Amino acid sequence: MSRISQLRRYRMHLEDRYRKLVERANDYKYVDECKSDRSAFKAMKILEKLNRIKYLDEDLSNTIM
Repeated sequence: MSRISQLRRYRMHLEDRYRKLVERANDYKYVDECKSDRSAFKAMKILEKLNRIKYLDEDLSNTIM
């Protein structure tokens, strides 16, 4: 498996996880504030990883072409 396909697969995994965490944070917003904050914090950490992955993916795509 090439590095580019690994990055894209990892990016898809992170995007899915990010969506689930944001949804969970919104669901718990009025029920349990602590769970909502934890989910939002995890989502922010994953968003940071996603931004790094997107940068690498764009960089690799530009060098191949």
